[in-house]
Amino acid sequence: MLAPKRAKYRKSFRGSRTGVSTRGTNIDFGEFALQAQSNGWVSSRQIEAARRTLTHYTKRGGRIWIRIFPDKPVTKKPPETRMGSGKGDVAEYVAVVRAGRILFEMGAITKEVAEEAMRLAAAKLSIRTKFMVKN
Repeated sequence: MLAPKRAKYRKSFRGSRTGVSTRGTNIDFGEFALQAQSNGWVSSRQIEAARRTLTHYTKRGGRIWIRIFPDKPVTKKPPETRMGSGKGDVAEYVAVVRAGRILFEMGAITKEVAEEAMRLAAAKLSIRTKFMVKN
């Protein structure tokens, strides 16, 4: 799974999930893309599950680009722990995704195969998405 090699700070604040994406909104590498339509956090497990679905459905044909990276640590306190005594340990890493962001790109395959692969991969994600074709 994806995780940063090193970080300046071990734990971070939750931050804001509102607004629309200003960067990473164009199809730059492939011909087909999966674009986020809502805001949210996409965990490294979800990204890996979607990536495996894409490669499995295309039978490792074509090319796949992952345009998001989970660099935000999310902490979680152990169960049955009383309030206080500091922040919990880092449980997972997430990518902050805003509406308009391109999540995955594909190339060197037909439109029908790409559309079905992206539909299956979108089911693994916790946000609403849309299939796009480069004009």
